Order: sequence, then structure tokens, then C-alpha cells
Amino acid sequence: MSPRAADAPFPPDEARAIARAFLPPRFYGNRYDYYYTLTKLRTDPLYPGVLEALRGTDAPVLDLGCGLGLLLHALRLDGQAMPWHGVDIDADKIKRGRMIAERNGIAGNARFEVVDLAEGWPPHQGSVAILDVLQYLDAEAQARLLADTAAMLVPGARLVIRSGLGDDTRRGRTTRITDRLAHLAGWMQEVPKRYPTRAELETALTGAGLSVEFRPLYGNTPFNNWLVVAHRD
Repeated sequence: MSPRAADAPFPPDEARAIARAFLPPRFYGNRYDYYYTLTKLRTDPLYPGVLEALRGTDAPVLDLGCGLGLLLHALRLDGQAMPWHGVDIDADKIKRGRMIAERNGIAGNARFEVVDLAEGWPPHQGSVAILDVLQYLDAEAQARLLADTAAMLVPGARLVIRSGLGDDTRRGRTTRITDRLAHLAGWMQEVPKRYPTRAELETALTGAGLSVEFRPLYGNTPFNNWLVVAHRD
């Protein structure tokens, strides 16, 4: 396979290797999930960045807002075999994600669950991934989620967040418009409520006793996406 950078999308061969799992079992089946995942993997640097952040720890991962479970497939391709628990509000995505994982033989150490993060989240001890989720929660829920997930971290575990940041840059405006269009198109059930600022995230996480690193993770996309990695010293 081609060399992989942590701040760029998957190389084409790896993107295809992951996306093939989302092909329908029969040639005449719906290929929407396949083309969606292939496009995302080839254009968005999200998963290589997250894989780098989690590499070196075997702590179980709670994936909040997991969608179809794409992170699970990326972890397994990367050789990361830690237990994975994915939750999402979209019951249809959870059902499809579970079926796809079972069909491709990676469901043994994985769990899919329907959860509305506006109402709460399951107990967990280990690493936590919050990828493109915070903007769908109000300020109170964001603060509660950050405090609770910080408390979930065990020694060696990581809290990995990818989020658009709240600012008035061109990237910030583009992110807000695109997220609303994704809701109107029906891919995202929820409409964005609020984008956290960098200062808010840094204050919340350092206040919880974590060391925090920020770096841009928008690659060649027009979005204002940042990767935030936090851990206990």
C-alpha cells in the first residue's frame, strides 16, 4: 500500500480497500454507502489523523456519532484491534453499519448502539472519539459531554475530537452552510446548533486536567475542521 500521511486523505488503494466493505452483497444492490465512503476517504483527512492519534494505545474506543462505523473499518485496516463501541442517533445507519461489519468479519470486538447524544451517552472507560458531532449539541450539552468524556480517559487513552470551530472565517462560514445542506439532503438527521470555539474547548479540557493539542485537519477541503487530541499526563 502507498505511504500514508496523517494530515491527508487515505491513499487511493487504502480508500478502496475500506470502501469495498460497503458494497452491496449482490451486484444489483444499492451502492450509495460505497460511493459515499469512497469519496469521503479519498477527500477528507479525518481518519488518517484519528488513526495516528489512537495508535499506540489499546484502550477501548467509544465512538460518539459513529454513523455507519467507518472508524471501525479504518482501525482494523490500520491493525488497531482494541474494542470499539459505536453509538449514533440514526437507527438505520446503526442497523446497516452492524450488518456491514458482520458481513466483513470485523464485528467480533465491536458493538453498535442507537443513542441520542442530546439525551446522554453510555458509561465508558478508555479512549473516546467525537468526530463531527459537537456542532449538533447546544452549549450546555457540549460542556457536559466534554466533562464526562474527559473523566472516561484511563492511563494511555486518548480523547480525539474533530470539529469545525466557531469563528467568522471563510472556512467557518463554508462549514456552517455545508452542514445545513447535509441536513436538508437527509444524510444528517440533526441540524447544527452551535460550533465551539477553540478557547472554549481548550478551557474545558485543560480544566479537566488534560493536556491538549490542536491542529488543522481540513486538508484540501474548504472546511474549518480541526483535530483536538487530549490525554492525561
